[in-house]
Amino acid sequence: MGLAAAYRAAKNGHSLDLFEAAPEPGGMAGHFDFDGISLERFYHFVCKTDTPTFDLMEELGIGDKMRWRETSMGFVTRARLFQWGDPLALFRFPYLTLIQKLRYGLFAFICVRRNQWPSIETENARKWIIRWCGEDIYERFWSPLFRHKFYEYADNISAAWIWTRIRRIGRSRRSMFQEELGYIEGGSLTLIDALCEGIRKHGGRIHLGEGVQRVLVQSGRVTGIRTAQSTVPVDAVISTVPTPLVTALVPDLPPEWKHRYEAIHNIGVICVIFKLSRSVSPHFWINVSEPDIEIPGVIEFTNLRAQGNDTIVYVPYYMPVTNMKFSWSDDRLLKEAFDCLQRINPAIARSNVRATKVARLRYGQPICEPGFAAKIPPVQTPIAGLQIADTCYYYPEDRGIAESVRLGSLMANSVAQGAATEIGVTPLVTQAGVA
Repeated sequence: MGLAAAYRAAKNGHSLDLFEAAPEPGGMAGHFDFDGISLERFYHFVCKTDTPTFDLMEELGIGDKMRWRETSMGFVTRARLFQWGDPLALFRFPYLTLIQKLRYGLFAFICVRRNQWPSIETENARKWIIRWCGEDIYERFWSPLFRHKFYEYADNISAAWIWTRIRRIGRSRRSMFQEELGYIEGGSLTLIDALCEGIRKHGGRIHLGEGVQRVLVQSGRVTGIRTAQSTVPVDAVISTVPTPLVTALVPDLPPEWKHRYEAIHNIGVICVIFKLSRSVSPHFWINVSEPDIEIPGVIEFTNLRAQGNDTIVYVPYYMPVTNMKFSWSDDRLLKEAFDCLQRINPAIARSNVRATKVARLRYGQPICEPGFAAKIPPVQTPIAGLQIADTCYYYPEDRGIAESVRLGSLMANSVAQGAATEIGVTPLVTQAGVA
């Protein structure tokens, strides 16, 4: 979102400085070298409804880098791996009655077809799913995912947030029976590099490894930003840092606004990544529902974006950072994650492991409870020239590059034209991430 805002602001003619605390740009879409492969720390995929991504790629001259691939979903329960995610798989599943299958199929169909569903914005997802599908289906398919992602928040997640996730995936299909997801050739880094090139082409400056420590305010408006290295005068600031960091970044905010940011809860994310010499399954993603496995699922990324003969697998953990597992050592997480892979495919052996990586992020996912829309502060703060948003502002949509592009561009376009003449030195600063 920070890169998208910076690119749009620079293209709109503003003098632009982007400050990023990390040594590389891109935030959650940033890459690292994984045993010779340029790979995202946190897996990304593209759906057919992600129009803002496609439009930006065309604008940047990389529209031809979009690739599509048929993908599938699996489901592990009772020590068996089942095909999942299409009507035929639902019909063949042995542990549901015909009535249960019909209810679940109708639920999925309506979720995908509906464009708006305002009545469920204040409804609890657990109650909503049980009302449509029955308690047995909720306990078998949904409860393990909620419990192993949200922990103490599991029973108070917004139904609207869950619905939009079902809809987005459900609309990325070639047919009723075939899911089709996309990826950018070269990964998210292709888009990140193009955005950085576009920012510089339009005169913007990018400062990596230089996090903003404070937004400076005088007489109710932004006057500058301070980093460990410098103080920069500005006319406008767009901040895309996680909301838990906002009050320290902008101590001049009114107390009631600070309270609103602090009231938004987040969970952390850990991705355990394996490079293997053999495949785990034919599926891109596998949901896991086993009573003794505390992992919600597995992403076999190379079933979307191939990497020669290598298999790349992400095992994601979502949890509040106060959970003791978030502090586990890398070795302990790697062992548990590998044990899960062996449960899915007993033929996987330690000798198949070529490389491993554990990526952690403290603020990976906002907790979107019922009525969450009313909880989000406006993007424009009461401080003139200061806009603030993070991934919770995508609600009811989930985190994704398309939403980042959409909101980042909107924020940049809303900066008042002509404000640059007031100070004349770096009139717009985009703070893309403070860690």
